[in-house]
Amino acid sequence: MLKQIGAVTMINLRSIPQRAGLSLATIISIALVTGVLLGFLAMSNGFRQTLSGTGSENVAVILRAGSQAELNSGLSRDQVRLIEEAPGVARNAEDQPLVSGELYVIVDGIKRASQTEANLPLRGVGEQAVALRDGLTLVEGRMFEPGTNELVVGEAIIREFQGFDLGETIRLGSNEWVVVGIFSTGGSVFESEIWADLAVIQNLYNRGTGVQSIRVQLTTPTAIDALREYAENDPQLNLDIEPEIEFYANQAGGTAVLIEFIGWPLSIIMAIGALAGAWNTMYSSVDNRMREIATLRAIGFSGFAAAIGTMVESIILSALGGLLGALMVYLVFNGVSASTLGSGFTQVVFSFAVTGDSIITGMVLAMIIGFFGGLVPAIRSAYVPLLAVHRS
Repeated sequence: MLKQIGAVTMINLRSIPQRAGLSLATIISIALVTGVLLGFLAMSNGFRQTLSGTGSENVAVILRAGSQAELNSGLSRDQVRLIEEAPGVARNAEDQPLVSGELYVIVDGIKRASQTEANLPLRGVGEQAVALRDGLTLVEGRMFEPGTNELVVGEAIIREFQGFDLGETIRLGSNEWVVVGIFSTGGSVFESEIWADLAVIQNLYNRGTGVQSIRVQLTTPTAIDALREYAENDPQLNLDIEPEIEFYANQAGGTAVLIEFIGWPLSIIMAIGALAGAWNTMYSSVDNRMREIATLRAIGFSGFAAAIGTMVESIILSALGGLLGALMVYLVFNGVSASTLGSGFTQVVFSFAVTGDSIITGMVLAMIIGFFGGLVPAIRSAYVPLLAVHRS
């Protein structure tokens, strides 16, 4: 039986040049289906990696209870002071608590590629903010001077938005700012932010002395339990406290799922069209080889061997389409910088990431198309009448 299947399969594959146009159309259609799916998965993976790779287990993010996002939160200066005295809070060499009250406002930026406006996060920070970001380094310029309209911006902002190059003066809202520094955090979401002095932001945006979030350096990751207990026992502290790494991982989930929710239905719709193309190709293959199949049946080959040979041809064509689609997406999109709206209603800059898992997913979809596209033609080839050997 294996010899029969091998012989029929080789006959089928050698006859592909006779149907080069239909076969190539099938390969290209399946490549497009795979490419579309992998494109959306690469976008989702890149966005998820950027946010999930942000933060530290040794840093806690504190918001007002029930806020879920910084924009919805509001905390007073008194609450910041209480957190500074909480157990589990690390201190620097000068015995100052490593606590950073921060303010988060939305400003407009212009995308370099499309010249359209998009929301960007302008974060007001204090002197401890840098110490609470692992791996943050100034790659150009210097840090802003407290009390001035100076900005430092993340490298991702420079890549995707115009007007933020070092030394430029830019108008955000009704205020003019000077870019004095560019920082890197190794590709984390912080690179999609613009930083300025907290007191200046509070004054210009009429926020008083309040903040929206508090970041805390913990003595150990488990010290967050003592911090939570401290907050629960103080009626002035109605707070949500979670590790920074979990905070950003949760922020990533919703947008990444939304991207995939768009990508999968579109890919499935396209897959139906590719399935029709594969079906047509395989029917043509069976029709063109009707006499050969009947001859093989007459000399003792089984219908099962003929059916498997047809299925193998269909799956091979689909696999070639899947590989072509994966290669195109990898060459064109992998590592390409883009931005999309994050959970804070501001742009998050990330890089497309074509992963091994997503390639496997794309190949599985291609093989499914090949299987169902070849199933009915395979059944037909198994029941080719022996009298077809006399067809002219």
